[in-house]
Amino acid sequence: MTFTSPARGPERAGHGSPGRTLLVASTGGHLEQLWRLRSRLRPVLSDVEWVTFDEAQSRSLLAGEVVHHVPYIPPRGYGQVVRMMPEARRILRAGRFDRVVSTGSGIALPFLSVARALGIRTHYIESAARAEGPSLTGRIVSRVPGTQTYSQYPRWADERWQYRGSLFDGYDVAEERPIMAAGRVVVTLGTMKTYGFRRALEAVCRVLPEVLAPDAEVLWQVGVTDASGLPVEGRADVPATELHAAIAEADLVVAHAGIGSCLTALDAGRCPVVLPRRQQHGEHVDDHQELIAHELDRRGLAVRRLPAVLTAQDLRAAMVRRVRVAVAPQTFLLDAV
Repeated sequence: MTFTSPARGPERAGHGSPGRTLLVASTGGHLEQLWRLRSRLRPVLSDVEWVTFDEAQSRSLLAGEVVHHVPYIPPRGYGQVVRMMPEARRILRAGRFDRVVSTGSGIALPFLSVARALGIRTHYIESAARAEGPSLTGRIVSRVPGTQTYSQYPRWADERWQYRGSLFDGYDVAEERPIMAAGRVVVTLGTMKTYGFRRALEAVCRVLPEVLAPDAEVLWQVGVTDASGLPVEGRADVPATELHAAIAEADLVVAHAGIGSCLTALDAGRCPVVLPRRQQHGEHVDDHQELIAHELDRRGLAVRRLPAVLTAQDLRAAMVRRVRVAVAPQTFLLDAV
C-alpha cells in the first residue's frame, strides 16, 4: 500500500534522500492522526518540522520536536486562512522543505497552496472521520494543482482520491471481561475552542452514577463546554500524555465522537461510548461525528449513542469490551515515481 506522487519539474525531492518534510495539522483529531501516520510514511522522515496551534495537546504530543506554532484557525475561518498566507510563505521559504504533508483542517489551506506555488510536493490525507466523502477543506485542497490526495475509505475513492487504507483498519474487537463497576472513568469532549457540548455532560451525569464504584475517580476534560450547575470538576485542556495515561488505566471511556478522542481510546485497548455532536444543536459545523460514530459502532469498536437516549446499560456494554491492535501498520510511500 503506497502513497504515490509523480515527479514534477522544479520540485527538489530526489530519489537518494528523503529530504525535509513539514507536517501540518490543526490540533485535535487532525494532529492525532498525523502524529500516528508519521511512523508509517516512507521514506523514513528523519528531518521533520511541524506546524500546528499552541495548545496543551500539541505541546505534550510534540515534545522534543521542532514545532512552528501559528494562530488558531477556527472551522470555516476563511479570513484567518488568508491572513496565514504570509506566515506560511515565511516558514516554507526558511525551511527549504521538499514536501508538505497535512491531515487538515483549515490550516492545510494556506500551507498546501503556498507550497505548490513554491514548487514543493504536497500530500493531503483526508481524515478517517470522513466516511462518505471529503471534507470542505479536502474538496478545496483537491483543486490545488499537483496536490496528491488520499481517502481512508474505498467506497468514495476515485481518480482524484486514492485509497490507502484507514487508521481504523489496525484495530479489532478483543475479548469481553466481567466488570461490575467502574473505578476509573475518563469523559473527554476534545479541545475545540468554538463549540460546547452541554448535552453530553448532562447525559453522562444522569447515568454515570449507576455504574460507578464507591471510590471511583472521574477525569472530566470538557473543552469550552459550560459545566456550571453539574457535579463535574471540569478541565478545559489535559496534556496529551496525562490524558493518554488516564485512558489506558480507565475502566470506562466516554467521548464525543472526535477522531482524536476515539483513536486515543482504541490505542489504549478501550471500547469508548461515543456521543456525536450535532450541527442542529450548535455543537459543530456539520454532522461528520455521526459518520465516525456509526463506522466505529459498525466495526464493534465503540458504542454509539445519542445523548438523549444514553443509558447505564450502554456504559456497561462498553466497559466489558476490549479492543486490540489487529495487524501491523501498513506503510505509506511518499514521492515515488
